[in-house]
Amino acid sequence: MSDSATPEISVVIPVCNEEGNVIPLAREIAVALKATPFEILFVDDGSTDGTAAAVLQARREGLGEIRLLKHSFRSGQSAAVCSGVRAARAPWIATLDGDGQNDPADIPALYAERHTAELVMGNRTSRRDTWLRHVQSRVANGVRGTLLGDGTPDTGCGIKVMQRDAFMDLPRFDHMHRFLPALFLRAGCRVKSVPVRHRPRERGVSKYGLFDRLWVGIVDIFGVMWLRRRHQSGLQIREE
Repeated sequence: MSDSATPEISVVIPVCNEEGNVIPLAREIAVALKATPFEILFVDDGSTDGTAAAVLQARREGLGEIRLLKHSFRSGQSAAVCSGVRAARAPWIATLDGDGQNDPADIPALYAERHTAELVMGNRTSRRDTWLRHVQSRVANGVRGTLLGDGTPDTGCGIKVMQRDAFMDLPRFDHMHRFLPALFLRAGCRVKSVPVRHRPRERGVSKYGLFDRLWVGIVDIFGVMWLRRRHQSGLQIREE
């Protein structure tokens, strides 16, 4: 769609040293959303390679309305998502991981479910990872699901569509992107999971180590449980 059109959906992509993935992702998004006014926000989280230059090159190629946000130092994926959502102009947000493993062609299917839920999660039914990372993710999802009861099979999936206003009302903390279903449910929102594709990483290297998805998240799980226990469900406010 024309760059001058007000976007219906903003695609937020946190990137850190993903120089080789930027332009391919932008091209795929432009194809996937050709029938919908959109903008793309790449949030460069302290890259030390040519990621920012690649974003500017994608913009010169006319691959939709592309914006570049830059963190002055590496702050983490949750901070990058928050920066992108805060700067977004559309009422609906799509997020993608910057490693190219999420397929932008899945965005329209998730966006089509926006009338049924404020958060539409991708569910990677066929993972294209190493066996170790696959097992690690299954264990992490199992622990989170058991303790938080969020009813979401794949909370770690990077591709999702969510209502911007609902996201802006959520509490912010490091690693919050891993707990969005529980946080949306805490806020009284609806959450839905939709099957999506998953692709092997073709360029760049993973930014996560062995323990990032499980052990580092244990403290955060108990933090989210604490937030949920102290949430005043059903509170109504009336102005007179």
